[in-house]
Amino acid sequence: MSSQISQKHPKGLYVLFFAEMWERFSYYGMRAILLLFLLDNIKGGMGMSAGEGTAIYGLYTASVYLLTLPGGWLADNILGQKKAIWYGGIVIMLGHIILAIPAGSAIFFLGLSTVAIGTGLLKPNISSIVGELYPEGGARRDAAFSIFYMGINLGSFLGIAIVGYLGEKVNWHMGFGAAAIGMLLGLIVFRYGSAIHLKGLGEVPSAREAGEEVAAPASGNSKMLGYGLIALLVVFLVVLQSTGIINMTTAQGLAQGAGIIIVSISAAYFLFILVAGGLTRVEKYRVGVLIILFLAIALFWAGYEQAGTSLQIFAERHTQRMIGGWEVPSSWFQNFQPTFVLIFAPVLASLWISLSSKNRNPSIPVKFAMGLILLGLSFFVMVAASNIAVKGELASPFFLTFTYFLHTIGELCVSPVGLSSYTKLAPKRYVSQLMGIWFVGASLGNLIAGLFAGGFDESNIMQMPALFNQVAIITTIFGLILLVFWKPIKGWMGGIH
Repeated sequence: MSSQISQKHPKGLYVLFFAEMWERFSYYGMRAILLLFLLDNIKGGMGMSAGEGTAIYGLYTASVYLLTLPGGWLADNILGQKKAIWYGGIVIMLGHIILAIPAGSAIFFLGLSTVAIGTGLLKPNISSIVGELYPEGGARRDAAFSIFYMGINLGSFLGIAIVGYLGEKVNWHMGFGAAAIGMLLGLIVFRYGSAIHLKGLGEVPSAREAGEEVAAPASGNSKMLGYGLIALLVVFLVVLQSTGIINMTTAQGLAQGAGIIIVSISAAYFLFILVAGGLTRVEKYRVGVLIILFLAIALFWAGYEQAGTSLQIFAERHTQRMIGGWEVPSSWFQNFQPTFVLIFAPVLASLWISLSSKNRNPSIPVKFAMGLILLGLSFFVMVAASNIAVKGELASPFFLTFTYFLHTIGELCVSPVGLSSYTKLAPKRYVSQLMGIWFVGASLGNLIAGLFAGGFDESNIMQMPALFNQVAIITTIFGLILLVFWKPIKGWMGGIH
């Protein structure tokens, strides 16, 4: 199969594959031990409560994706995508080096912030270059994103296995240091591989490149509207703070405030592009589809990212992990997701191409509906597992295994397809910015995942089944709604598949 893939896809895809693999090694490896480090009060961790730890975890993972919006803007307007990826990778590596220094909470949070800034610069732009390799679009581009997604998950698997083990079993900061080495390898791959196989791609800022092809929006009106939206957002946030709706003195309050800010910024950005972005009628309808996919992906990640929060707590405290006399690290359960992706991504990529050749490939909204429904079903599995835990018994590891299997098949229906969709549906001059918005949806989902897991403390164990049931019902209902309205949504896409 690998020989067939290499004939169909340019070598530049594999440069991006391995660069992203090592970046994801560093990100997911560190993320696997982050919440455990925040909760630990025995081996040199931060000793936080579940509510505080999960809120900070959610704030960090949300910030990583939220910062992709300015990262995309810098690439579109100033740096170009290649330079944004290179500088972002350097900043990520420095952040992990700072995390490897056992020097107290201030240095630790500085390291977290540095990693978030670098990831925001790198993440949207490497995906955008994958899209540029396939200007013809179609199922071949979807298949390329599925292959690229395998690189993400291979890096995730290796990171969780190596960083997770070093962090849990040896030393937290040694785990953080291993993540820095992973990012260094990613930088080496990108530096030398892109010079040979990605010539002419991602070098000129896309806004400058598109300037010759599209009319610029009316600068005076767009600037006035932009300033007006920013002023309204500032006033709105001040009112929320002064009335006590946002309380920035606690980790949970800060996370709740961040959620309101993310929703406000996203709504303002979409409104700005629709009203003052100089879009044609067809482009406006396509941006409308992007808004629907944004809401869907935020909801999907809110459930999926429980892997690092509520499901991590469940694995640590309520799951049978003994094999003979050896206890399996609880962070290793997160490795079911990338393992299943590596197994099934080629299968689904081949399936989409096969169905497309028969003109039976499911539309983008149908694939999103399938992903959300599968996610909902996975949490019904966790309702059954948590009903065992509330009796004081350890649940079988097969509950988490099957949950992660359903997560993965749902993810493969949503995430690589969504990445590809955003590169196809976004107006060219806004492509990196809208890739940033795609990751802002992931940011919102991560934040919700962190806030949701705050209820999973030892004094609240009886609420676990109800909490999991809540996620299951909401995601299933949204998926069914997409399934009902897929035809009009497909019509808004203006012929793009």
